Amino acid sequence: MTFVDMAATREQIRVRGKIVEVPSAIVESRTVVVMGGGVKIAAVKDEQWLDSKIQDAATFISLVQQSGLDADIFTFSEQLVGMPAPLPYSFEWDNAAVIQTDDFERWWEALPQETRKNVRRASKRGVTVARASLDDAFVRGIKRIYDESPIRQGRRFWHYGKGVATIRLENESYPDRSELIGAYFGDELIGFMKWVYVGDLARIMQVLTLATHSGKRPMNALFAKAVEICNAKGVKYLVYGKFTYGNKSYDSMVQFKRRLGFEQVQVRKYYVPLTLKGRIAMKLKLHRRLNEILPSWVIGPLMIMRSNWITRRHCAASAPLVD
Repeated sequence: MTFVDMAATREQIRVRGKIVEVPSAIVESRTVVVMGGGVKIAAVKDEQWLDSKIQDAATFISLVQQSGLDADIFTFSEQLVGMPAPLPYSFEWDNAAVIQTDDFERWWEALPQETRKNVRRASKRGVTVARASLDDAFVRGIKRIYDESPIRQGRRFWHYGKGVATIRLENESYPDRSELIGAYFGDELIGFMKWVYVGDLARIMQVLTLATHSGKRPMNALFAKAVEICNAKGVKYLVYGKFTYGNKSYDSMVQFKRRLGFEQVQVRKYYVPLTLKGRIAMKLKLHRRLNEILPSWVIGPLMIMRSNWITRRHCAASAPLVD
């Protein structure tokens, strides 16, 4: 049975930490949203968090075209595991950072010695990791972590300064298929992780620790606990975003993921032009992001310049006034 809601609707999504409203339509019980200015790209909202993929791509694309959405390109990704046969549409290779969790011992033994030491150090230095619930104390702990610094990894931190009501609302998503764990030093929450079960996968939605406690290695302890829980539940894979982003040849996050046993898995991302503008845009590669177009030797210096500019701007804004 196919279904498309022809009524014009608006849907709220988060863009760089802010809520914005975008055009949307319901297609086969999925919400399709449109983003972009010059070239408008349609996609299924929260596609990576849904526990089922599009079954009949041709029918779905036809319904998107009938929906009345002002979109030039429709994009969707294939399932992460199983590597299905390619569909008859233009695609580009995307990737994901994946740990195979069906054998905890195999994962553990394959880790670098330093990573295993860091997991043990966390325990020796008083860090405990346990399942958690989103009660008032945990929400206040998340807020302390969020508010530690307005800048993280050289970028403005979107969660800095958020109120407890907003934090609770944002972390309540997918309550029937999500898991929440906390890293504690005594009674203090010094780190947390949330992931969502999507079929055989567990996709990490957020993981964060207090920088002031980094010497206790809470991040390593959180990931070890996540793999342990996934293994016990029979979940086969733990996914933490992409392994590489754009054309960056080196990234400290890549090295971090590699040390934790994540591997890069390739996945096709399809782009289907819906209009003449969409076809032209794809030929000119205008559907790509800037970090997917620029060469790596340009991206590196630009990232350093951006980080320095953001840091200087923050320091100037927080400097005390002098008479």
